[in-house]
Amino acid sequence: MADTKSRAKAHIVMPEELLREIDRFVGKRKRSQFVAAAARKELQRLRLEHALAEAAGAWKDEEHPELAKVGTERWVRDLRTLDESRTASKKKPGRS
Repeated sequence: MADTKSRAKAHIVMPEELLREIDRFVGKRKRSQFVAAAARKELQRLRLEHALAEAAGAWKDEEHPELAKVGTERWVRDLRTLDESRTASKKKPGRS
């Protein structure tokens, strides 16, 4: 599927051995597509990294005493078990 968004040209300099390896895998005619996909993937990773850094410290253990009593793993397991039992009780006989 062709990308119909507007495009701009950019002069990009990279190590020769990297360019040869890209060409070996995707060919010279697909360089731009490859570099654009790689850039999108890296931008997504950087956005996630930034969001995680921004959220660091947002969770305060003292604000969640229910987790301190039994531990996070047990609390989540108990919550899932409770949810499964609620879901099972709502099912009508003969239906799955």
